[in-house]
Amino acid sequence: QVQLVESGGGLVQPGGSLRLSCEASRNIFSIYDMGWYRQAPGKQRELVAAITSGGSTNYADSVKGRFTISRDNAKNTVYLQMNSLKPEDTAVYYCNARHRIFEVNYWGQGTQVTVSS
Repeated sequence: QVQLVESGGGLVQPGGSLRLSCEASRNIFSIYDMGWYRQAPGKQRELVAAITSGGSTNYADSVKGRFTISRDNAKNTVYLQMNSLKPEDTAVYYCNARHRIFEVNYWGQGTQVTVSS
């Protein structure tokens, strides 16, 4: 069992920045791919950014050049640095851990990000 705890959400003005954190309950990055998803009201949950166990990253087109996913293995923590935020980035952001081989997924509880003036 793995627990994921997100933090760092909040209210920010357009053009501002936030950094989300996702701390895992144990060291899993060598066997789990990690991702950040978001879900806005009335919309489906979508992948924002991901980092594989090997360190490869990928991003949704809508956030490329503005968001950066990274991880700190020593702290069992994955980060999402969000810059140049737009109102359309408003959503609940979820951290996800997906096992590289088995069909095992874990989700965090979500953290609200609101971009508004």
